[in-house]
Amino acid sequence: MYSTIFKLTLATCVLLTQPYFIHANTYRFLAECQASGYLTGTSTTNCNTENNSECCKANQKYPQYRCSPQVTSNTKAKMTLNSFAEGGDGGGPSECDEQYHADTERVVALSTGWYNGGSRCLKNIRIKGNGRSVLAKVVDECDSVHGCDAEHSYQPPCGNNVVDASQAVWDALGYSGDQVGTLKSRGLMPEN
Repeated sequence: MYSTIFKLTLATCVLLTQPYFIHANTYRFLAECQASGYLTGTSTTNCNTENNSECCKANQKYPQYRCSPQVTSNTKAKMTLNSFAEGGDGGGPSECDEQYHADTERVVALSTGWYNGGSRCLKNIRIKGNGRSVLAKVVDECDSVHGCDAEHSYQPPCGNNVVDASQAVWDALGYSGDQVGTLKSRGLMPEN
């Protein structure tokens, strides 16, 4: 997979408005975000492999996370490709608005900890990469706890540092072909 650095910025200081992100003990907790358990995979032929999505494997252990890393200028994040369209690899309708979204919309799903129980729903994050910058709307949770079932298209739980982005986000950043799929980044920060 192609790898490059991109920067994610949460617009409107969303992270700064959440009380649990401000408390010093919470910063320590999020910085030490560890797996809270493991989900045992099941084998199925119903896995949606659109966008080269990973399918659960029988008896494989997948880490579960109820937290995400603290957001700083050095936060490591991973942007993945996801279809939020009906029948896409994103599963059911988006959590925030119970709607499907076309691949031409700039939308994202955040790992469970960053999603924060929906507190970031319908707010924008700024994603920077490839010398470009784009705003994308948070419409869903990239579930870091549950997976390997029909609701999650038989895919394992997301990692604790994932921004699942639509094709439109990748296009706006100028990525194409083999560059699209998974990018690792450093630099997820609240926008001032």
